[in-house]
Amino acid sequence: MSIKSTVIIQKEENWYVATAIESGVASQGKTIDEALANLSEALELYYEDNVPEQPLSSVFVTTLEVAV
Repeated sequence: MSIKSTVIIQKEENWYVATAIESGVASQGKTIDEALANLSEALELYYEDNVPEQPLSSVFVTTLEVAV
């Protein structure tokens, strides 16, 4: 079984933080590739104990501009 996940990556000081939107699982790394690899491992461990009974819903990602 494989599960697709939508991921947000943010740079925080010297680290990249990768967060899976559907599950809220996050991990970090010194590079984007390292953060994604660490997140992949964290998601595998997360889904070992939390296998979804139905497919995850699709996520629509967009941007929104707000005047300040």
